[in-house]
Amino acid sequence: MIENDVGHAATRKGGGGMGIGDDAVEVRASGWRTLAALHGLIETALERELQAGHDLSVVEFTVLDALSRQDGWHMRMAQLARAAALSSSATTRLVNRLEERRLLRRILCEDDRRGIYTELTPAGLTLLDRARPTHARALESALRGAEQVPELAPLVVALSRLPTPVPTG
Repeated sequence: MIENDVGHAATRKGGGGMGIGDDAVEVRASGWRTLAALHGLIETALERELQAGHDLSVVEFTVLDALSRQDGWHMRMAQLARAAALSSSATTRLVNRLEERRLLRRILCEDDRRGIYTELTPAGLTLLDRARPTHARALESALRGAEQVPELAPLVVALSRLPTPVPTG
């Protein structure tokens, strides 16, 4: 242990000292790396299963799911972009692909003719309903596998303790 210039003990690593603030930054960075690793593991499992069983990508499933949770099954394009964590141009390309597959459609906003809504079609809802059990199984399997990885296990446990959302409606 060494003492840094503000009188706090710090462990010397690689020849340099890390202060309390540096330790907090490293803890957050380590947490972020762990979260990213878990996300990658889950996304890979979901992608494989959704593609194989339903010809859907994870982001396509996410969009259909987000639309299905909206009253009237529609959202503005900007809302959809936020829900899917995509840029507006990527959202437009995704909506084009899903529209070509007749899983959603665009409609003009009655209040603002410049506004465009994206709406889930009955075919989109049917596909989503078929894909949801696959998504749930793949997610559960990925989390069980991640729980066996020592670095990921605490995060999986933390996720299992989150409260279950109460459906609105």
